[in-house]
Amino acid sequence: MPAAGPDHSKLPRHVAIIMDGNGRWAEQRGLPRAMGHKAGVESVREIVETAGELNIEVLTLYAFSTENWRRPAMEVQALMTLLRAYLESQLTLMLEKGVRLRCSGQIDRLPKDVQALLHKAIDQTAANRGLILNLALSYGGRGEIVRAAQRLAQQCLNGSLKPDDITEERFGGELYTAGLPDPDLLIRTGGESRLSNFLPWQTSYSELHFSPILWPDFRKPQFLAALLDFQGRQRRFGKTGAQVAA
Repeated sequence: MPAAGPDHSKLPRHVAIIMDGNGRWAEQRGLPRAMGHKAGVESVREIVETAGELNIEVLTLYAFSTENWRRPAMEVQALMTLLRAYLESQLTLMLEKGVRLRCSGQIDRLPKDVQALLHKAIDQTAANRGLILNLALSYGGRGEIVRAAQRLAQQCLNGSLKPDDITEERFGGELYTAGLPDPDLLIRTGGESRLSNFLPWQTSYSELHFSPILWPDFRKPQFLAALLDFQGRQRRFGKTGAQVAA
């Protein structure tokens, strides 16, 4: 008898994924690291499709961090090439499936042609009402928090905001993810158990799922298993278990 799937009435609204293990996947096979990133794109396609089928509201993928700019130039170039290819090849499918693209990060650091492709895809999918696919590109969580603080400080300096008016909600409104629910579930593949500067503010109450599977091998069955694990958790948000169960 096949294993039961996740309860569709108890799915997370927002799933965030740290897609780790592409380079190690390639190295284990004696391949250039770029081939691991290329294989990882197929996992992206499958997980995006599955999230859409399940009517998950938001899927945030950690595609490229601010720290990743320190990697060898050839690897960065390969990642940008794959990003270009993904945006060009998937736009039609995003429109067909109702996927709305968003982006979080220092987009101005990306190559100009990649920026143009991103803006085109974001604009053309803006009216879609299906899955929100939020790509974290040139993203760093600490930098995002500093940026939000600077924007609020500037508003205080110009008199449009008082320091006492700064609330958690107002601060969240200055983050890249403004308007999106916080992630209910954070998945990290590749066997590591750390956040790596990914959504530190937004994941304060996220359930964490660490998978030993390298990202190119993380497909629909592994994603469904993570959702089942999530549904086995009791989310208390500071309350007692008895209060939540009541």
